[in-house]
Amino acid sequence: MKLIRRNVLAIVSAVCVAFLSPQLAAKTFKMALGDAAGGTQWELGEIFAETLKEKTDGKVTVDLFPNGQLGTEQDTVNNAAIGLLDFSVLAINNVTPFSPTVGLLTMPYVIQSAAEAKLLTQGDIGKELVDNTLRDAGVRIVGWAYSGFRVLTNSKRPVRTPEDLKGMVIRVPRNEIMIASYQALGVNPTPMAWSETFTGLQQGVVDGQDNPYITIAAMKFNEVQKYVTNIRYIFSLEPLIVSEAVFQEQSPEIQKAILEAGQAATEHSYEFLLATEDRIKKDLAAKGMEITEPANNEKEWIDSITTVVWPKFYESIGGKEKLDNALNLLGR
Repeated sequence: MKLIRRNVLAIVSAVCVAFLSPQLAAKTFKMALGDAAGGTQWELGEIFAETLKEKTDGKVTVDLFPNGQLGTEQDTVNNAAIGLLDFSVLAINNVTPFSPTVGLLTMPYVIQSAAEAKLLTQGDIGKELVDNTLRDAGVRIVGWAYSGFRVLTNSKRPVRTPEDLKGMVIRVPRNEIMIASYQALGVNPTPMAWSETFTGLQQGVVDGQDNPYITIAAMKFNEVQKYVTNIRYIFSLEPLIVSEAVFQEQSPEIQKAILEAGQAATEHSYEFLLATEDRIKKDLAAKGMEITEPANNEKEWIDSITTVVWPKFYESIGGKEKLDNALNLLGR
């Protein structure tokens, strides 16, 4: 009887450890998304969740919360930094206030193709920025969504030159580089939270905004915007961050699975952009959006912005040599 009792106690003890140990218990993480389902944030999050579940034999799952349900994108950085939130996918410009050197990736007219975006994020420059974000903000970038260029939309008229923007109110994120870019064009932009943008456009508080085609479709901006201008001033990158506090609580096996799932989701995001952007652009045109190319291959936009904005932010991104290194890597 003593032997049986001893065996029973051992089994009960093992079961309790399995339920109580953070290393062995089943886990469900929460992931915040600023955008609606259907965009690149959602696509990245879904692939990450599926891959992580597969790599952990179903022991780790991730619930996605789109449309800013868990707070603004900047709120999610704060909450992840202090361990109140597990994961978030957000626009890179909303990470920059917490880790200014990441602003290198939002310097206007640096990235000029999806291939260049991938080269910068996946190489030594990207690794340094990931390390800086971990140091500065207490969050770890484990994946990247590639969303395409932030094209300009408005409800007033076709825009081919900066002169055509006169009198318009353009929404921008609360990001100094993006604000300065529009100011260099002679526009007084209006910083507005992402969660308020659709309503602001719908009610005429602002006339226009910029975002990738995939985001415009996911957020149904075609319902409140008529005109698109194919500017290429910023390529939209949306990192997947994990709370470093949460990451360090995990076993080495789960940490490895998180990193591998992030890389798999990143690779998928790049292919997803290449496969879907042109179709989405055509769908938006079919729904009534009028697409215009900027005059003179965008030369006036480029000259106006780069000569003013680049020097203003050399210090915050870590020095002019950081920008020069990126441009050299890109062959410019």
